[in-house]
This record gives sequence, C-alpha cells and structure tokens, in this order.
Amino acid sequence: MRILVVGAGATGGAFGTLLQEAGRDVTYLVRPRKQEALRRDGLRFISPTADRTHAVKTITAPDGSGAFDLILVTVKATAFEGVLGELGAFVGPGTAIIPILNGMAHVDRLEQLYPGQVLGGLARIVATLDGDVVRQQTALTSLTVGGLNGNAVPAEISKALDVPGVDFSVVDDVTGALWEKWAFIAAAGIINCLFRAPVGRIISAGGRSKILEAISETESVAAAAGHPVSDAGHGQALGLLTQQGSAFTSSLYRDLSAGFPSEAEHILGDLARRARNLNVPTPLLDLTLIQIRAGLPL
Repeated sequence: MRILVVGAGATGGAFGTLLQEAGRDVTYLVRPRKQEALRRDGLRFISPTADRTHAVKTITAPDGSGAFDLILVTVKATAFEGVLGELGAFVGPGTAIIPILNGMAHVDRLEQLYPGQVLGGLARIVATLDGDVVRQQTALTSLTVGGLNGNAVPAEISKALDVPGVDFSVVDDVTGALWEKWAFIAAAGIINCLFRAPVGRIISAGGRSKILEAISETESVAAAAGHPVSDAGHGQALGLLTQQGSAFTSSLYRDLSAGFPSEAEHILGDLARRARNLNVPTPLLDLTLIQIRAGLPL
C-alpha cells in the first residue's frame, strides 16, 4: 500500500516514522525548503524511547507519482486550504483519505471534493517541532479512525495503520469522537486565551466558575449538533481544566502567544458559527474570538 503523508511536521513526522519503521511504503508531500532539509539531514524523530533518523521519500508537487492508496493529511488548519489544490493529482477512485486535524470543517471540505473516500481520523500525541526535528514529550501515541456516513474502514487500511508504537483502533462513531475532542480543545482555548494564563493561575484568581461555563458552552454546541460529549470525556475535561496549580495551556494559546499562525478560526470561529446556526448561546466563546480577532496581545 502506497501511503502519502501530507506534511512532515510533529504529527506527520512521528506517525510517518512509525509507519516506515514497520515497513510501510511512505512518501511525504512537503514544501521545497522542507524537502531540501529532509534530503540533506533525513527525518529525525526523538521519542521517549528512541532517537532515530531515517532517509525518507518526498515530493513537493504533482510529479507523475500517480494515485496513492492512502493519504494522511497531517498539516495544521492554517495550511489546509493550501494543500487542497495539490491533493487531486494523488487521489484515484480507490484512494482513502484520512485527515488528522482538530475541528470538523476540514472533514466537510474533503467530503465535498471526494465523497465517500474520506475517513475520520483522531490522533493523540504530544509532540513538537524543534527546527526540523520531531520531539515527542510523552509516550502517548494513538490513532483512531472510523467510517463517515455509515462507511466501513477497509481492512487493508486498518492493517496498514496498525503498527508497533501506535495504539490503533477503529470506532463506530468517529464523528462523535471528533466532536468530543473539538469541544475539549475549544474549551481549553477559550479558558487560556480569554484569561491569558495557565489553568492553575486562572483558578487561583477566582476563575473556576468561568472555566466550568466554558466547558458547558462547547459541550452544549456538541450536544445540539447531535454529538453529546460522553461522561468520560466530560470527566477528562474537568480533570485537566480544573486542577489546582496546573500549568496546562492549550496549543492555540501557545501559538498565539508566540505570534505563530493559529487555528483560532478553525477551532473557535467554526464552532461559534455552528452555535449560532443551532441557537446555542456562547458568550465566553464570542468574547474570546473578539479578543483574538482584534489582535490583543496574550
């Protein structure tokens, strides 16, 4: 099975390495600067258990490679629209596409372009880019996939993705799982970006009730959309976002604080639009978006 990994950042580099180490045929779609670095230095992936560097296959644009059997879209939402126009050359009638992004807008876009060929994907990994080096902070490396609109996950896809080092699973309701994660990361983004501090400092300042309100807002949107957050998911959100002394901050907050391109519109803006369509009030979400859009420093 020929696998195309779109992006060789933290997520794509980590999962691509593990797939390659299991003998899978992996190619990366990257920008020219990234291709030059990978050709020169290889792809280095430092996990809690190993530090390795592999030579990798790369392409930068349609080059006659033809259709791939499986495409993993691992770029951030800020780069997503830019790669959409390049995917067509690599998609054939039998190609399966698994986007691994936060939110849901990307799923809708891909389904419009390639109906019936898109699977839901959900990754859990704590990894960052240090220059061109992928560094994984914890051992957690999981990948969950599932069919959309009643479609099943082909057996050959499951076999290709079930490799050592990845906690792989197939679920019946992947859309519900995507909404559950979206509700959590949106709540975390609201909390950190609106109050401009880690969770522990917000609680110490008397903000616990507002944290609970933010969680309630995002979970209310998910429920109104037909995908209520499970008791386990709600409990996990409470555990992470209401812990005394916690240094937790969301990736959205960290990107904005560092002046990096952020997924604010993809994560928060899209959720706010859906909330309005569903007549769900989201005052804290709306305030957070005003602050971010106005460019106030975090």
